[in-house]
Amino acid sequence: MPPDPTFAPTNAPEAPTVASRRIPAIDAGRAAALAAMAAYHLTWDLGYLRLTPENVALSPAGRVAAHVIAGTFLVLVGVGLVLMNGRGVRLRPTALRLLRVGGAAALITLATFYAFPDSFIFFGILHCIAVSSVLALPFLFVPAVVTALAGALVVALPHLVAHPLLDAPALFFLGLGRLTPQTNDYVPLFPWFGIVLLGVALGRIALPWFARSRAGLWQPRSRGARAATFAGRHSLAIYLVHQPLLLGALTGLVALTGPHPRAGLAKFRADYVETCTRTGGEPGSCRIAARCTADALRREGLWSVEGRGFTVPERMRAQGLSQRCYEASEGTAPPP
Repeated sequence: MPPDPTFAPTNAPEAPTVASRRIPAIDAGRAAALAAMAAYHLTWDLGYLRLTPENVALSPAGRVAAHVIAGTFLVLVGVGLVLMNGRGVRLRPTALRLLRVGGAAALITLATFYAFPDSFIFFGILHCIAVSSVLALPFLFVPAVVTALAGALVVALPHLVAHPLLDAPALFFLGLGRLTPQTNDYVPLFPWFGIVLLGVALGRIALPWFARSRAGLWQPRSRGARAATFAGRHSLAIYLVHQPLLLGALTGLVALTGPHPRAGLAKFRADYVETCTRTGGEPGSCRIAARCTADALRREGLWSVEGRGFTVPERMRAQGLSQRCYEASEGTAPPP
């Protein structure tokens, strides 16, 4: 997660000239990003466990939300590097933070390899933060405008460079190939390292002013504000524990309630129409047949077996229902 916002020594060039202290407003901003991330993960978990009709987190709007949340964290990483180091590098705090974040990233890889072996996280947000935090250190020594331009170039590079030679699994972490790997969290260096650099540039330019502004001088007074800043100061720990807690609680819930009765229905219809039209069916008839088949499978008690696959008799029965539904959509047979 983003580094602790502690000011560099006051004699560091372009560092804020106030006494070394935290900026609670940045902690609160990090806490807001944590809350958004937890809400996104809750949405993903509900869809993954089939407690909602569809996994909204995987919809276009959900993907945009995920990118905005990840981008917010990575901007804060860049700002935090400036707050922690100024235009120098404090070796001991930097090394300790790298060990914490890198160790947490390795833990995430091991845990997800055990839980989701087909889609484990090999280069997610923590991996990107760890590597980007090292690569960004030289940019503390160059003009902020150069850092901003470098950040913009890194963000743009995946759109300028996409070559099959970069699709090797060992190079997936770069994000410059044409393939998207199967993983539950993918935050490659390109374009995301560019967001960290833009955060560094923002910190170099805006922090001296922000530290003296009304927002920068704000202090948490209420219990809620103090809780938010506490969460922002301990963002890595919260990141590591919140998802196992959510998954554990929701797994217990689905064991009691069962999946949502309409879970997967929209995806089934979309997949049915795609397959039907690809094999020569009329689009209109395919859409009618998709609704008919889904209803028939549910009525015949076959819908609940979707997750485990059909036995041979069940498969034959399902295929027969599908065929009759398509014939009915063309008016050549009654519906099943």
